[in-house]
Amino acid sequence: MTKVIAALCTSILLVACAPEVGSKAWCEAMKEKPKGDWTANEAADYTKHCLFKSDDAE
Repeated sequence: MTKVIAALCTSILLVACAPEVGSKAWCEAMKEKPKGDWTANEAADYTKHCLFKSDDAE
């Protein structure tokens, strides 16, 4: 039971440290991650938020 609690706490801490999708930190992290390790959702989010980001969109 202790191992389950420890694993759950570790998972929560790791998720809390992840940058928000679309943020500058997330885009930089994705640039460093091998493209072969990207999920389809990560690739779509990277394209949407990092490549085609429009700062003056209204």
